Amino acid sequence: MQTPFTLPPVGFGPGSQSGDEALEYIALPSGMRTYTPHLPEVDNPASVAPALAVLADVARACDVVARDGGRAQIDLSPLGRESRKLLAETFGHGEVSMKLRGVPAVAVQESVFAGVWVLQGAGLDHVEIGPVPELAVTRAHTPHRPSAMDSPRAPGVVNAPALLAELADKSRSYVAGAQVHVVNLTLLPHTPEDLDHMAMALGEGAVTILSRGYGNCRITAAALPHVWRVQFFNSTDTLILDTWEVAQMPEVAVAGPEDIDDSAGRIRDVLGAIR
Repeated sequence: MQTPFTLPPVGFGPGSQSGDEALEYIALPSGMRTYTPHLPEVDNPASVAPALAVLADVARACDVVARDGGRAQIDLSPLGRESRKLLAETFGHGEVSMKLRGVPAVAVQESVFAGVWVLQGAGLDHVEIGPVPELAVTRAHTPHRPSAMDSPRAPGVVNAPALLAELADKSRSYVAGAQVHVVNLTLLPHTPEDLDHMAMALGEGAVTILSRGYGNCRITAAALPHVWRVQFFNSTDTLILDTWEVAQMPEVAVAGPEDIDDSAGRIRDVLGAIR
């Protein structure tokens, strides 16, 4: 005799859903940015010799940083107009940009060469080679809006206190090089009041980052040390992943050694084409 366990379950299969409407999935990020070589047109290389010297120095610094770690800085302030124009055209705009609050306020733009960053602010005009600019790490959690971990719980706050306790514990125990700890709000039950309470309790630091590598990723430093809000949006600016991370810097904003090594070769290709 056939048992009920071999029969198809009632209410499932073709025709079981009202109107047989197709499932609608949220749109994922699209249009990933990829490196496209751009060769500036230079009629007289001698007229931009200082810029070419800077590019050669940047390529050498990339070699050293990729091999040994650390960072290197090259001052751009002595360059003339033509050299600055050539560098701006060569560096272009890469995936990551940053706003650093403080004195001076600093705008950071990654070039099309991963790990090569242009920093500009009052009295500050240089290119930095490294995984991430040093100022972005040292200033990150300087409070722009102080944390308020002891703020009273408002009506509707349910899971925020437990998540805050977890983040505070990981913040206190964080050591350099530790594995990134992630609290994925997208997969956890929460209320709108939970999100508001967490944002108020964790405060806001001095660094805001936008990464455009695949869709948009917006990163905001909390006032609590080593804590970051990391949010991924698709091409229609719909939030598809919302997390808090405990790390020195979220990985999505960091250039790896292999990326920096690759940048050295790309810069030398540009130099070879110009010369």
